Amino acid sequence: MPQLLLTLIIFAIILLSSSIRILKEYERGVIFRLGRLAGAKGPGIIFLIPLIDRMVKVSLRTVVMDVPPQDVITKDNVSVQVNAVLYFRVVDPEKCVVEVENYLFATSQLSQTTLRSVVGQIELDELLTERDKINARLQEIIDQHSDPWGIKVSLVEVKHIDLPEEMKRAMARQAEAERERRAKIIAAEGEFQAADKLTQAAKIIETSPSALQLRFLQTLIEIGAENNSTTIFPVPIDLFKPFLEKGILETVEKLKQEAKEAK
Repeated sequence: MPQLLLTLIIFAIILLSSSIRILKEYERGVIFRLGRLAGAKGPGIIFLIPLIDRMVKVSLRTVVMDVPPQDVITKDNVSVQVNAVLYFRVVDPEKCVVEVENYLFATSQLSQTTLRSVVGQIELDELLTERDKINARLQEIIDQHSDPWGIKVSLVEVKHIDLPEEMKRAMARQAEAERERRAKIIAAEGEFQAADKLTQAAKIIETSPSALQLRFLQTLIEIGAENNSTTIFPVPIDLFKPFLEKGILETVEKLKQEAKEAK
């Protein structure tokens, strides 16, 4: 009798230990009783009926899933390789166990096919410049299809776009040509503004001749401040006009005198 009692006690302890489960705060246990869904329980201590209940543990934490690189041909026939990262979590443990066999694998396959489909419907320029729009579109599609599985997609981000070398060189040439165009436009605008200011200055100097003389003297001071060994000193022709007129008169008188003597 003592041995039988000891055996019964040990068997009871084993059954009791197998019927008790402890779930963490972020875990839920989906209970199946004789193969039928009995509901989700947790967190804390869960009691199961031995040999009748079976529990499937599900985590409610956000899962970060890397979407492998996908070879895609864009709408404008450019071959690119795109990968992304997916953030999702289980909001309905019962659905993620009953409605789909492996929700992690199913979500991964869904994200890959959606990424290929969305990128194949847009052009390369849109793929490079409108990341936010593409990310929102990916999230909307994946979340719509995974909602029956009890999964909520919180974020999808296109992580890397690998372009062919020929396309990289073509884009580099395009960017260089665009920079040259902007430089020429800026230089032309500078010339236009300078010409406009010079025109205004000429009009002001025209109304005040003394302003031209002051500007002339200022220029001489600036040239002398540079300690140049050679200084070009422009002189207005009006200063030599009296001397030129006097010289011409003297030359004429001299020629007349020589003509008289010759007679």
